[in-house]
Amino acid sequence: MISLRRFLIGFALVSLLVAGAVSYLASSSPDGLDAATTRGCETVETDTGEALVGDCIARNASTHHLSESPLADYTVAGRPHLTGIAGVIGATATFAVAGGLFWLLARARRNRTSP
Repeated sequence: MISLRRFLIGFALVSLLVAGAVSYLASSSPDGLDAATTRGCETVETDTGEALVGDCIARNASTHHLSESPLADYTVAGRPHLTGIAGVIGATATFAVAGGLFWLLARARRNRTSP
């Protein structure tokens, strides 16, 4: 039987490998949400860029306040060739937050059950 420690280390390594390698296969412009929100509108060129004309949800959209953050659009500092690095950073951050929460929960449980 495999120990919990070995399982967690193996899980982390496989997750980091998947996050780093498979990230390069992801589409840089997924269109499912865009297609749903722009239904009923047409994109036209204006002097200031593209604009939506018609009646759709996307006409009410605005730029997210974190759209200029270092990991926006699944890249590192806007460099699309660093998608894998962004995946590894995201997976590592997720492990850190989840690990910290699990550690706090285990600690609280130990304190509650100890005399």
